[in-house]
Amino acid sequence: MGQAEHAWRHGFSRRQAIAGLGSFLAASPLLHAQRDPWPLGAHRRFMGFDEIRDVFDFEPLFRANVPLSIYDYSAHGTESEFTLYRNRDAFDWVQLVGGGGVAPADVDTSTELFGRAMPSPIMLAPTSRQRDLHPDGELGMHRAATTTSTTMIVSNASSFPFTRIAEEAEGPLWYQRYATRELDPNRAALDEGQEAGAQTIVVTIDQQATLYERDLHVRHLGGAPRQVRRRTPPNPPNPYRVGAGRLWYEWKLFDDLKPLCQVPMLAKGILTGEGAKMCLAHGVDGIIVSNHGGRSLDYGPSTLEVLQEIVEAVGGRVPVIIDSGFRRGTDVLKALALGANAVCLGRASRWGLGAFGEPGAQKVIEMINAELRQAMASVGAATLADINRTMVKTNFP
Repeated sequence: MGQAEHAWRHGFSRRQAIAGLGSFLAASPLLHAQRDPWPLGAHRRFMGFDEIRDVFDFEPLFRANVPLSIYDYSAHGTESEFTLYRNRDAFDWVQLVGGGGVAPADVDTSTELFGRAMPSPIMLAPTSRQRDLHPDGELGMHRAATTTSTTMIVSNASSFPFTRIAEEAEGPLWYQRYATRELDPNRAALDEGQEAGAQTIVVTIDQQATLYERDLHVRHLGGAPRQVRRRTPPNPPNPYRVGAGRLWYEWKLFDDLKPLCQVPMLAKGILTGEGAKMCLAHGVDGIIVSNHGGRSLDYGPSTLEVLQEIVEAVGGRVPVIIDSGFRRGTDVLKALALGANAVCLGRASRWGLGAFGEPGAQKVIEMINAELRQAMASVGAATLADINRTMVKTNFP
């Protein structure tokens, strides 16, 4: 066999060459054709606690510490995960305008919500089943929040009862509720939460029907992940494998819940100015702009994109809080400049808890607060009142 025949026999076929070109194009960071949910980081080893320099350093440690099914549950978004990625992309579409002239040590991040003083506008979003991340779960997260004087919103799908979490530390707690159609379970849950010291009630309305495609393609421990089984009940059966437990939500829900709340009631999951106005019409005391971290409706907007529209619709009548995708102090500053009163951390605090337990969660909060102070100094804002729309330039598509 000659040299040409040998090269032909052992070389690439046309199909292999085309497939290789397709893989090359799909993986190109310039085309964004395909995104690796777990890209190879700059490190070939895991970092120690004192080596961590930003919140992103916690994620690989969190992933290494927990079962893959738990990591996937925290990491994934709805369906194609378009909105999950858009939440992070949106921060690239907002530029900070430097002003300078303020030393970071002179920056004051204190604020007030519902008549209560807060040393920072950074809060902890409600996230479920934190004991899957670390044995201390919400107990450790609440201790970390108390140490940093951070307000924590407790999910009603938490690993521990709200009363147990409230007993663990002295810090402020808010209570999040997935409402039921029957009023009595809501009454019992809200009474218990308020008796235990909940300072507000947060009613989540954005996660009505959810499908996590990434979970459908993985098989942990010889079967479908626990989360897939739990989230696909036959009630009623439908071709989309989503439960219908919250598809009944309507604005009247707030009319029914308002008399049960002796503390402020907030709506979590608002993404339009029209929705914000409806909240006000039904007696809501505050709004959380949220797409559930990309885990609600796919192909929806990022929260940062719609924030200004909602702030304008509210017109200062109630506080506007935002979550979904926040990882840096500069992210927080951008939201504040667009009109938010406070910002909630979700996955970031979970990474810290899963990586190092309570100290990790505490360090995440401290790092983002330190980054916020540095960012405020860089744009010339000594207080939150100094932050305004002129400090950012937006280029939303």
